[in-house]
This record gives sequence, structure tokens and C-alpha cells, in this order.
Amino acid sequence: MQIRDLPYSDPGVPDARSGPRFLLWLGRNQLGGQLKALAWGLLHFGSIAGLPYMVGTAVEAVLDRSGTRLALAGALIGLLGVGIALGDTMLHRTAVTNWITAAARVQQLLARKTALLGSALTRRVAAGEVVAVSTGDVEKIGWFVEALSRFAAAAFTVVAICVGLLVYQPALGVVVAVGIPVLALSVLPLLPRATRRADFQREKAGRATELASDTVAGLRVLRGIGGEELFLDRYRRASQEVRTAAVRSARMWAAISAIQVLMPGLLLIAVVWHGVHLAREGRITVGELVTVYSAVMMLNYPLRHFEEIAMAYSFSRPSAKRAARVLSLERVAERTAEATPQRAEGREGERAEARGAERAEARAAEQARSAEQAAERRAASAPVAGAGDLYDPVTELLAPAGRLTAVVCGDPDEAGRLAERLGGHPAFEEATGLPSVRLGDVPLDDLPLSAARTAVLVQDKDPVLLSGTLRALLDVPASGAVTPEEALTAAQCSDVLDALAQTSVDDDPMAAHLTERGRSLSGGQRQRLALARSLVTDPEALVLDEPTSAVDSHTEARVGDGIRRLRAGRTTVVLTSSPLLLDRAERVVFLADGEVAAVGAHRELVHSEPRYRAVVTRETDDERARVDALKEFEIEETA
Repeated sequence: MQIRDLPYSDPGVPDARSGPRFLLWLGRNQLGGQLKALAWGLLHFGSIAGLPYMVGTAVEAVLDRSGTRLALAGALIGLLGVGIALGDTMLHRTAVTNWITAAARVQQLLARKTALLGSALTRRVAAGEVVAVSTGDVEKIGWFVEALSRFAAAAFTVVAICVGLLVYQPALGVVVAVGIPVLALSVLPLLPRATRRADFQREKAGRATELASDTVAGLRVLRGIGGEELFLDRYRRASQEVRTAAVRSARMWAAISAIQVLMPGLLLIAVVWHGVHLAREGRITVGELVTVYSAVMMLNYPLRHFEEIAMAYSFSRPSAKRAARVLSLERVAERTAEATPQRAEGREGERAEARGAERAEARAAEQARSAEQAAERRAASAPVAGAGDLYDPVTELLAPAGRLTAVVCGDPDEAGRLAERLGGHPAFEEATGLPSVRLGDVPLDDLPLSAARTAVLVQDKDPVLLSGTLRALLDVPASGAVTPEEALTAAQCSDVLDALAQTSVDDDPMAAHLTERGRSLSGGQRQRLALARSLVTDPEALVLDEPTSAVDSHTEARVGDGIRRLRAGRTTVVLTSSPLLLDRAERVVFLADGEVAAVGAHRELVHSEPRYRAVVTRETDDERARVDALKEFEIEETA
């Protein structure tokens, strides 16, 4: 795999059961690149290992006054120099390729998982953790994958030098062969503590980053209540904790580096001291002493890779663990196919048992992916889920095809869960085993994810606006029946367009740049732009969860009229408790305790259903008691 071939056509099905298994899976999938790096590494380190012998030969040639042997040694040293340069260049090239391709594979896996889970991802994993995995953690994982082949080449070279010295000069080779393992293992007792300190530093840095993100997101509110200094002090304390943790971690790694310098120096002193005594006794020649001395000096270079691989693994292991945690998440629908609530507990045990067999799980995952791809191909060639009523068998909610249905829930959390379920792929674990929502006669859980999202679009309470131009924001997959201008008009975005036109160079609001998450706009403006984006897509069924909660009453009424007019003949479900939107709905459904309690027009339900009236009008218990007492009094007076 070369960098020019990125992105991968298929990044594969990862083994996400643990961080080490994920790293092993990455290494196996880059076996070709690893072998290339290993080959170039062996050329590079092997050429370095050959220099001491050639230097010793040259010294002996000088002592023997042999010009032929000296010239031959010089030519071989030059050849080894070419091998060192070529091996180093190509090793660096292949190593960087392995790093980038491994990071790209992880990023593609994360992007695919994000697209698969959608809004469910941030409900099960913190958004900051997903960002950390897709940025810093990806680099650390790529570092370990890349360093593995270089470490293998260095380790092979160290073993080869030790064996060669034992054969070349056993008296000194024994000292080197005993000392090298001591050098390699000398830092092992410090690695667990260094790893813990590095993990603690990353944890503190993550908390500081999360605090900074929350502060920036709520900056307007903080300024309104004068809370900037409070959050500034909190961030200052958090950043100082990060600094302290970073210093403690750096001290430990500095100690490890110092040991890596000290121990080879002690070995070199021992070799020189012992070698000088052997040379005085005439047991070795000066050339042999120079050869062994040069070999020990050269060993410092490959031994440094032992420290690097230890650092790379210490940093990449928690990163791989976080990546595996995100990649192991699944859609609830995938885990509950053909499920019933009574069999949910038994299926959980079967899944736990199935996860114990690595090969069986890998094959099952590959088969599942192949089946999904086949289903998507069939869905692409077949008509999209046909028009029909949107029906939720859990709550018995029915949204008739082609009509605007408003849903009132006494519990806001229940409204969010209902919105997710109506999208066909619920995000909450308690949805396990529940029957699927149906669009017409088609269960949404039986459709591929892409087809289900085409049929039903859900806009949640907090839609995200990505940075870019307004034109790019509204450039989304759509039927083409609704133009951006019509959607903006229905969402009552005229004031937003006027404000954006003032910031545009050519007074074109569509070319105006929106900041990240639309922070330059008010909450109501962001909400209406998100509504316009949803209206542009023109899905078969549109589910809106509190689409006007941040909009003033006058604008809210016009937004309700715009939705009803633009979505005429299309299935629309609005989860809201706003009387202005409810009054414009063709059908109102009231949910209480997770099931349909009343159906009718808004004005009818206000008079006939006390619980509905309490939710919509925010009526208190005392007010409800007074109204009931007044009604009883009027009945008695009439009698």
C-alpha cells in the first residue's frame, strides 16, 4: 500500500476486542509494508554492523604495512557507507508510509463507524473522546505500527553482532553477549511507572481540553452571567495540573534515556579494560580490540530502538484501547435482529460466548458485512421504501402518510428516545429487543442503514452546523423537489440571510462563511438554518424534535405555517409542546407513560384532556385544582 493509493477501498473489519488485539490486527493488515521496512532496516543496520570489522581489518593492514588489504578494506567501507545511506533513506520512506497508511486506516474505520452510528455515537461515547481518538490517538497508533519493523531490524542486528563477536573473539564476545541483555532489560522496571504517568498526563490533558471546549461553547452565556473569570480559574488550575503531570512524565522518560546512555557506557568501559589486559598478554591483536570496541560503539544506535519501541507501545496502548472501544460499538438493531424481549437475556449470553472465539467472530463479522453490502446493492436496484404510515408498535404512535402529525410527550427524555426510534436505529440500550418502527409495510430495522436514512430523516434537539458557507451547508443529499430558497423561506430565515449578507464580500448570503457550530449566530438562527437543511432533503418521512424551542412566538407561528405548506403531501412528525405548532398540526398525538393517551386536534385536546393541557400550558397542580373546582361549581349551578 502506497500513500498515493489512499484512501482504502475497504479498510477491513477490525478486531476491536482490546487495544493489543487491535494493534496486532493493524500489523497483520500491513504485513507487506512491514516486510519492506524490515528488509531496508536490515540493510541499514547490517551495513552499520559491518563497519567495525572493516575498521579493524584496516588497522591490522596498517600495522602489517599491507597496502592491498588497506585498499580492499577502504573499498568495502565505502560500499558499506552506500548501504547505510541507501538503507536509511528507504527505511525512512517505508516507515513513514507505514505510519501514514496505518493512521489513515484507523481514521477510515472511525469515519465509517461514525457514519454508521450517527447521532447515537455521542450518546454512548463522549464527543471529546471521539475527537481525541481521531486526532492524537491515531498518530500514536501509527507510530507503534511503524516502529515495530524498525525495532525488529535493530533487534536482529544486535543478536547478529553478539553472535559474530562470540565467533570472532570469544574472550571479549562473552562480555558483550552478557552485557547486551542487561542493557536491553535495564529499563523494564521503570516502564510500568512511566506508562502510568503518561496515562495520567493524557487524562489530565483530556479533561482540560474538554473544559476548554465547554467554555468556548458556552461563552455567550458566561459573558451574560459574568462567569468568565470562574471558568478561567478552573481552566488555569486544569492546565497547571497538566503541566505538573507532563513534568513528572518527562522526568521518568528522561531517567529511562539516561539509563540507555549510562549502561552502554559502562559496558564500553568494561570491554576496553578487559581488552587492554588481553592485548598486553598477547591473547588478542590491536585490530581485534579496535573491532570489538567499534562494534560496542555501534551497538548504541540499534539499542536506542529498544527504548523507542517501549515508548511507542506505552503511548499507543491506551490510544488503541480507546480506538477499539469506539470501533466495537454497534447499532442496537444489529445486535437485536430477529429479537423478542423475552429472549433478550438469552441472546446476551450467546453473544458473550460468541465473543470468546476470535476466528468465529471475525468470520461472522465478515459475513455480516458482506450480507449488508449485498442488501445495500439490492436496495439500490430496488425501489426505496414506499410511502406509507409511520407506525411505532412500542407506543402505538401512528403518523398517517402525507400528513403533519404533532406529538406531545410529558417526558422530554421520552421524546428524544421516540425520535431516535422513529429513525429506525435507536441509540439507547434499553431499546434492545423492542419491535421495529414500520414505514408502510417495511420494518426500518430490516433496511440497510443508508436506505433507512433516506426514507426517514430525524433532526434532534441540538443539530450541528459545520463550518463553511451557507451554500455548502444546504448542499446535502436531497430529492431535488425542494430548493434551498424554498426551504429558507419556510424556515423563516430572512433575518439570518440579511445578517449573513453583511458579512459576505459580494453581499451574497449563500457565500457567507459560518463559523464552527454556527457560534456567530443566535440559538434561534442556528435552529432555523438546521430546519432549512432538513427541509431541503425532502425525505419520505421527516421527524423534527423541538425544532423551534429557541425561536420567538411570532416567528414560531410562521415557521409552523411554512412547514405545513412545504411538507404538504409528505409525512412529517413534530415532537413539541408549543401550542403554536400544535395548533397548525393536522393531527396531534399525546403520549403518557410511554403510550398513546389521546389523539385529536389541539384545541379539542386542550379542553378534553387535563394531562395534555397541563403539559402544553405548563399548568401547575394548584391551577388545575382551581379549574376543576370551578367546573364542578358551574355544573352544580346549572343543575
